[in-house]
Amino acid sequence: MSPDSAQVSVRLAQEIEASGPISVADYMRVANTAYYGRADPLGAEGDFITAPEISQMFGEMVGIWLSDIWLRHRPATCHYVELGPGRGTLAADALRTMQRFGWEPSVHFLENSPALRAKQLQAVPDAIFHDNLDSLPTDAPLCIVANEFFDALPVQQFILTQAGWRERVVVRDDGAGFAALPGVCATDDLIPEQFRDAALGSIYEICPDASSIMQQLSARLAKQGGVMLVIDYGYTQPALGDTLQAVQSHAYADPFNNPGQLDLTAHVDFFELANCAKNSGLLVAGPSDQGVWLSGVGIDQRAQILTASNPTRAADITAARNRLVTPGGMGTLFKILAAYNQGWPQPAGFGL
Repeated sequence: MSPDSAQVSVRLAQEIEASGPISVADYMRVANTAYYGRADPLGAEGDFITAPEISQMFGEMVGIWLSDIWLRHRPATCHYVELGPGRGTLAADALRTMQRFGWEPSVHFLENSPALRAKQLQAVPDAIFHDNLDSLPTDAPLCIVANEFFDALPVQQFILTQAGWRERVVVRDDGAGFAALPGVCATDDLIPEQFRDAALGSIYEICPDASSIMQQLSARLAKQGGVMLVIDYGYTQPALGDTLQAVQSHAYADPFNNPGQLDLTAHVDFFELANCAKNSGLLVAGPSDQGVWLSGVGIDQRAQILTASNPTRAADITAARNRLVTPGGMGTLFKILAAYNQGWPQPAGFGL
């Protein structure tokens, strides 16, 4: 256990000893805050890799998609906003593409990690940083991108026991780590009717933070105008299942060991995000499989152009395209959802 991980573990252990078991959501929030604050977790030398790091084509497709909407609507001004922008790679590729269409929006990043902010400034020197949603600009429409942002937000878990539904809580285990157990308070009223008679041991997840953020941003888009693109792995209809997972050095790990050293994520409920947008008066496109969306926006044509310009990299370009698009790669696991102001054009790539 590293010193950083030991410090997080001590903090969590002290909280549990003082106040009793904590929710899975509280555990995940503390662990991920420490994890993203300590270093850059991306790339081959890190713990995981995201689509923008696989190929420039991914960010370019986002840039083309946004440019198409901008060209059809032509707002006087517009702000580019990215939530959790990683190393800034997606933004840099998208903005370079948008510039080719004559569009250079101001750039706003929602990011709290000092380590990642430093990398983002290298990629996008003019970026303006925000600690929270409240400080995002209010004077013009927003074009918001959230790539692998919502999956890192803390989830609450509920488990069906012989005594009924209980929230899953985190306690100290007999060793140096932690464990998740059913709590003592009844939570049946929090479970949707269709799941209340599920099999014993079934787990139901919610992500209040995701709902809150989506509601706030949807209200902004309804008032200011604009669009939002959400890209993540997740499910499109309400479902049961434990999706909490941990990754370290590109391999799965126990999420309840070494908090602060692991990337903790859970699958995104796209059904809930879409409902938040609709309830604010926005229109919704998708969710669509990532592979379908990328193909619809033009990734195959872009791959051909890149291959013609760089024939010695043809195999690498094809491999990257396949990883992003095919079912064997990220093509069906990852979903894409667009939410947009009713006065804005229908977005491309969703078969509308």
